[in-house]
Amino acid sequence: EHESYELKWAGERDAEDYANALAEEEREDLAFRNAEGKRIRDLETRVKYEGLSSEHESYELKWAGERDAEDYKRQLAEEEREDFVFRNVEGRRIRDREMEMKHNDHQDEHESYELKWAGERDAEDYKKQVAEEERDDLAFRNEEGRRIRDLETKMKYEGQS
Repeated sequence: EHESYELKWAGERDAEDYANALAEEEREDLAFRNAEGKRIRDLETRVKYEGLSSEHESYELKWAGERDAEDYKRQLAEEEREDFVFRNVEGRRIRDREMEMKHNDHQDEHESYELKWAGERDAEDYKKQVAEEERDDLAFRNEEGRRIRDLETKMKYEGQS
């Protein structure tokens, strides 16, 4: 009978050892699942944070791009204003130069007419002077011819008497 007790006690110890082993396994399993759950939650938190961080960074990049686009539009508008100012000033300068050249052309044309008219007056004066000289020459020759004829007539009468 003692052996029977020994076997019974050994069976109870084995059952207790088995129950202890199951309890230890369950504790280890719970500890593992707890650690694994924490690791997964940490991973999810990190992924979520990285996603939010990435999304935030994406927004930051988007906003920076929009600011750059606005700055570029402002720069283009400023360059366009400067171009309009330059073209306005340049157009004014060209118009003033054209007016000055036109005025100079009119002045040159007027001077040309003045010189033409002065030349025509000089030609008329010269013609009058030549005609006057011809008349004076004719009058002189006529007077000289008359004087010579009168002398010849006088000498003829004196030679006859």
